[in-house]
Amino acid sequence: MSRSWLIFPLLLLYLLHLGGVGFLGPDEPRYASIGRHMAQSGDWITPRLDSQPWFEKPPLTYWLTTLGNLAGLPDEWAARLPEALISAAFLVFFYLTLAREFSPQMALSAAAILATSAGWLAYSFAALTDLPMAAALSAALLILLFDARRAAVAGALLGVAILGKGFVPVVLIAPVLLIAKKKRIVTLASTAIVAAPWFILCWLRNGSAFWDDFFWKQHVARFLTPSLEHVQPFWFYIPVLLAGVFPWTPLTALLVRRQTYSDRRVRLLAVWVLFGLLFFSFARNKLPGYLLPLFPAVAIILAGALEEVSVKQWWLAACALLLVGLPTVTGILPDALLAGLSRSHVAFAPGGLVFVLVAAVVWRLAWKQKTEAALLSVALAAGLGALYLKYAAFHALDEMVSVRGFWRTHQSEVSAGCVDGVSRTWQYGLNYYAGHQVPACNADDDASRPRISTRDRQLEIRR
Repeated sequence: MSRSWLIFPLLLLYLLHLGGVGFLGPDEPRYASIGRHMAQSGDWITPRLDSQPWFEKPPLTYWLTTLGNLAGLPDEWAARLPEALISAAFLVFFYLTLAREFSPQMALSAAAILATSAGWLAYSFAALTDLPMAAALSAALLILLFDARRAAVAGALLGVAILGKGFVPVVLIAPVLLIAKKKRIVTLASTAIVAAPWFILCWLRNGSAFWDDFFWKQHVARFLTPSLEHVQPFWFYIPVLLAGVFPWTPLTALLVRRQTYSDRRVRLLAVWVLFGLLFFSFARNKLPGYLLPLFPAVAIILAGALEEVSVKQWWLAACALLLVGLPTVTGILPDALLAGLSRSHVAFAPGGLVFVLVAAVVWRLAWKQKTEAALLSVALAAGLGALYLKYAAFHALDEMVSVRGFWRTHQSEVSAGCVDGVSRTWQYGLNYYAGHQVPACNADDDASRPRISTRDRQLEIRR
């Protein structure tokens, strides 16, 4: 009897503890601020940050946060819950599509790998633009490859992907459109119907300033010039990909085997992944989240590779064994996000040794030809590990990385204060929780005015 249905309870992982930590980094509070402003103003066309037009990204993520605010959800839930629901819905679609096209066993493997991979989990939690775009684009890709009769639906999803993060999905889908010649016009027409209205309305309302910023700066300059300060070496995405599929990283060694590509559909996806990897690698500016649209296809390839291996126990046990490092990662995560991995103090957490036992159980299950049970055991262990990370690390992240803990303790001072040398990461967070732009300090400020500054990588109030 197939245990494929057991993959669905893992989706609850995406909905737990969404408010356990305040907004992280510069983007989460910034996008949440824009969505909150849309809900308050009723203007769904022009994104505004601190009352000024903000054209860095198209509106899908802002709209989702707006809906969360209109539904009365708390701050972090309003921004994060829509993303988590989109991820869960895509994983259901992903499984059902692959079960129909390949087999329930193949679908189980691919869905388990994707659902519990570190990269997909992380971006399904954060209120960023990457996940909605990746889910919509991947759904469009799978439909065009495996059910081209629904090309209009694929085009509509491509339009949603464009509204998620701009015109990069058009580049990524281009090789597939070259193959699906008969469905190209239908696909592009439905894409335009979904995506074009917002672009036209935003351009009519804001003029050339919109296109100058959104297209030339955020697309052309981001790809060709180092002006946005995210320059990384050409090979940057290799370690990103290996870390992103954790704990399934050992399976990437199977990608060098010829047998992995015996299925034409897997070969086609592999070529597409290579195209996407090269495209992102040639770009001057690189961020880890850019690679997220490739993860569903990578999960299918890894699942296919696992099917082609006759002796599976060592590969699955290696994946489980890799989880030994999860408590160590949990311990260094706040420092790594705050100051970078190279400046973090790494101390091995012996609690991770429990996964040695898990690896032994997985090995025995696979050795006894119970491959589904072995694979689900790895997925369950990874899911429980992710829950452990949430409940063990979020309090420290809230106090050290997010400004929410600081805001709760110093609400009155932040509301009346000014910032003095605070990084933009914390500046955006302070602005969000204060509900207004906290001004920079200057020489004319009253001496009694609270000054928010940093010392030893922490926010503090000075008078």
